[in-house]
Amino acid sequence: MTAELQPSLLLISNSTNPGEGYLEHCSGLLAAHFTARSSVAFVPYALADVEGYASRAESRFAEFGVELRSVHRNPYPAQAVRVCDGVFVGGGNTFRLLERCRSLGLLAAIKELVLSGSPYAGASAGSNLACPTIKTTNDMPIVDPGGFDALDLFPFQVNPHYVDRDPDAAHGGETREQRIAEFHEENTTPVIGIREGSVLEHRAGRTQLLGPNSARLFLSGEDPQELNSGSLIEDFVTST
Repeated sequence: MTAELQPSLLLISNSTNPGEGYLEHCSGLLAAHFTARSSVAFVPYALADVEGYASRAESRFAEFGVELRSVHRNPYPAQAVRVCDGVFVGGGNTFRLLERCRSLGLLAAIKELVLSGSPYAGASAGSNLACPTIKTTNDMPIVDPGGFDALDLFPFQVNPHYVDRDPDAAHGGETREQRIAEFHEENTTPVIGIREGSVLEHRAGRTQLLGPNSARLFLSGEDPQELNSGSLIEDFVTST
């Protein structure tokens, strides 16, 4: 058995920025992340139209010279992951993504691939899937995923698409900050709220915030911290 390595992860908040094409804002990071990889498995199950999703993702990856292979075209999706040397998990509904991955045996296949040294990238729901659980997703539970445990490749929880409270908004419902505080009433795992356009790069056990925006770090029992782009997340966490 191959010895487990520190996972190499690229966790993206959103797939599309306003006025830009699919994955356009992070294409350079994806190209570098998957450099010299002969084929990368694509997991499209966060959306219902898996064929259309796969075609769009394959076209984007082809632009920077990476062959993306959607696992839905193989009758044995877990085997399709195992014969590739990288994996990209697309965004959509996190509950549907986790349910499909669990039922198809993809959780074990992806984790085995990544812990043997192959890079992982995810966008939105795909970023949630890399975390210990999907408890900090923003999505509606449109299906029962059979439990919230996810890949546990990343030591923190991610909250993609993080938005701050609008002081001028008439809406009086819970803010994202309040929902994360509720998470910490029952859980202790740190949460990183990443805004649109932001990316977390995790290599050799260290996590750097990339992109044009700051992020918010939430630790149980502490006030949220604002982290500038370029920050190393572990520098602000006393224990994980």
